[in-house]
Amino acid sequence: MPDKISKEKRSKIMGSIRAQSKLENIFSKALWHKGIRFRKNVRKLRGTPDVAIKKYKVVIFVDSCFWHGCPLHYKRPKSNQEFWDAKIARNKERDLEVDAHYTDLGWHVLRVWEHDIRKNLDETVDSTLEFIQAAMRRYKESD
Repeated sequence: MPDKISKEKRSKIMGSIRAQSKLENIFSKALWHKGIRFRKNVRKLRGTPDVAIKKYKVVIFVDSCFWHGCPLHYKRPKSNQEFWDAKIARNKERDLEVDAHYTDLGWHVLRVWEHDIRKNLDETVDSTLEFIQAAMRRYKESD
């Protein structure tokens, strides 16, 4: 079934997608309210993490189900499939490269799926908080 929207219109829609989603903002605000202090979308760090705590070497990425090819929710577009298959495959590959980069440097990397935030924000924030606190403990033990 062909796309019901013209290529020009689809291109405009895709180009209007912002670097920060509302979901990322909801998630980061919830972390902030739990007392976690961080920087958002730090462009100087590889992969531009959504949440970065340099002192404790923590980076957190909020991965959308579409752009990162969620195994549960990714829906392959009906038009221009070769392009999208290559695009999503490269995004997944880049995610692995970024994770390896930080791991090699001794950083703590967490990837949070969009659907986890949508399904249960409080539970996702709590598990992220535990992840950050564990990284903070390791940092303090290494002093």
